[in-house]
Amino acid sequence: MIVGIASDHGGFETKQILMEHLKSQNYTVIDFGNTVNDSTDDYPDYVIPLARAVVEGKVNRGIAICGSGVGASIAVNKVKGVRAALVHDNFAAHQGVEDDDMNILCMGGRIIGAETALELASTFLRAEFSKANRHVRRLKKVKGLEDSFGIVPESKKKHKSK
Repeated sequence: MIVGIASDHGGFETKQILMEHLKSQNYTVIDFGNTVNDSTDDYPDYVIPLARAVVEGKVNRGIAICGSGVGASIAVNKVKGVRAALVHDNFAAHQGVEDDDMNILCMGGRIIGAETALELASTFLRAEFSKANRHVRRLKKVKGLEDSFGIVPESKKKHKSK
């Protein structure tokens, strides 16, 4: 599985620990930045490219980390096709995938410790969408909302001929 990961300065240390751990578990990890701990960086600059990569199929799942996880969650959910949630407990880490086909896990680097982040990431990456009729029905309704709202990844935009 190919996992994309991104963070700003608030999640930088957690991201570094997660990347090392995921690689040791034989995941292919793509780092969308920030690659240096810079207190002046802005989370959208890193989490939006991650979100686009998830939607475009360049990575199978994504992990976005900022200080609280709130900003990263808000930002990535603006991208059409992303189903992300701010998760700080194990139940939501697997239930979000099983019931809602969550494809990006958002966490707060200043909220949870490294051990919890490792556990949540592992749970998220092991979980599979149930494909139960009620969950598929609900996702169709969510996708219907996306037809009217959301940032469309560049590769999905239809270009008009002149």
